[in-house]
Amino acid sequence: MDSFEWNKVAGAVLGTLIFIFVIRLVAETVYEPEIPAKPGFAVQGVVEAAGGAASAPVEEAMPDWGTVLPTADAAAGKTVSVKCEQCHDTSSAKTNKIGPALFSVVDRARATVPGFDYSSAMKAKGGTWTYDELFKFIKSPGAYIPGTKMSFAGLSSAKDRINLIAFLRTNADSPAAIPAPAPAKAADAPAAATAAAPAAGGATPAAPAGNLAPGKAGAP
Repeated sequence: MDSFEWNKVAGAVLGTLIFIFVIRLVAETVYEPEIPAKPGFAVQGVVEAAGGAASAPVEEAMPDWGTVLPTADAAAGKTVSVKCEQCHDTSSAKTNKIGPALFSVVDRARATVPGFDYSSAMKAKGGTWTYDELFKFIKSPGAYIPGTKMSFAGLSSAKDRINLIAFLRTNADSPAAIPAPAPAKAADAPAAATAAAPAAGGATPAAPAGNLAPGKAGAP
C-alpha cells in the first residue's frame, strides 16, 4: 500500500473521530439533565444546611412516658399494629414469623425470643426494649440499628408510635410499669432570689416623706 492509500486511511480515521466528538458534544448539550431547584423528597430526620448540604439528623426529644401513657389511645395503637402484624405475631401464642413475636416486648431484653435468628447487628446492640428504645427504633429501624433485617420503613408520627407502644405495653401477661411523670421544672431561682433580696447593705429603704405623720417629721 503506497503513501496515498495510507493518507486516505488516516484521513478516514481522523474524520471518524472528529465526527464522534462532534456528535457527543451536541448530545451532551441537547440532553443535559435539568437539576431541580428543590429535591423531590426529604430524608426523614435530616436537616438541610444553609449551603444545601445535609447536616446530621436532629435527635428527637423523648416523651414523658409517665404523662403520655395514661392518656394514650391503646385501641388506636392496635390499629397501627396491623402494619407490624404483616411480619410479627402480637398474640399470646408467641409465634415467630418473618420477625420475632411481639407479645410482652416492652421491657424485654433485646434479641432474646427463643427460636428466632436475629441479625448480628441486633444481637450486638444489646440492651432492653424500654419505652425510649421502642420509640426510637419504630421511627426508623434501619437508621437506628444499621444492619437489622427489619425492612419496615418506620412510623414518622410520634403520636402513632406512642399509641402503638401503649398497645404493646398492654399486650402482655403482666404489663410493664408506667414510670412516674417527670417533675415540673422549678421556677427561675436566680430571678426569684434577686427579687427577694434586701437592699444593698441590708438597709431598709426610707418611706417617702409624704407618708410621714404630721408633726413627726424625721421620726423612725
